[in-house]
Amino acid sequence: MNQGTIRDNLMRVRENIARAAGKAGRDPSEITLVCVSKTKPAELVREALEAGATDFGENYVQEAEEKIPQVGAGARWHMIGHLQSNKAAKAAALFQMIQSVDSVKLVWRLGRAARELGRTIDVLIEVNVGGEQTKTGAAPEEVPAVVEAALSEEGLRLMGVMGIPPFLPDPDQVRPYFAELRRIFETLPPEHRRVLSMGMSADYEAAIAEGSTMVRIGTAVFGAR
Repeated sequence: MNQGTIRDNLMRVRENIARAAGKAGRDPSEITLVCVSKTKPAELVREALEAGATDFGENYVQEAEEKIPQVGAGARWHMIGHLQSNKAAKAAALFQMIQSVDSVKLVWRLGRAARELGRTIDVLIEVNVGGEQTKTGAAPEEVPAVVEAALSEEGLRLMGVMGIPPFLPDPDQVRPYFAELRRIFETLPPEHRRVLSMGMSADYEAAIAEGSTMVRIGTAVFGAR
């Protein structure tokens, strides 16, 4: 894929974000675009950077470990895939934001790693809003304990919640799950309600209608794998 195509794709996604925000009576500048770069080579990420993208999402620590140094300065990196607690130290060194915090144990591991590195890492609590056994994330009833742990850990800055609803063919069918994520988000202390990360290539416009402040887009930016 050449740079013109990535540039065009980014422009199209930003236009769609602006349109969805306008329909919801929202300011498009409230919504951060995270370009999901998993499985994409560093040169494509650099092309997206040159085209104005700033935030990139990776699913695997090992892949990110190789790619992030190759991309170089200017990118803000988000861990969006399941993070095993034994990879917490590596993740703490690589990412500016970890969106997939789903257990008290992982909070402890990340907090310790952040302190050892002298870093403060932004974190989101991942919520399994559909109760799907095939997905990771804290169950809604587990969220308060994970939030409490995150608030007590020096080195972590709780910014909000992230979630992936069940895949349904019609984005409007997903809206109740987005609404539930927003409800959980609104239970956080006000100063920690900064980021509501929900919405991907197939459903981000519905997510914006329900209050998303961060969308994670891969296919619509980089094309199919």
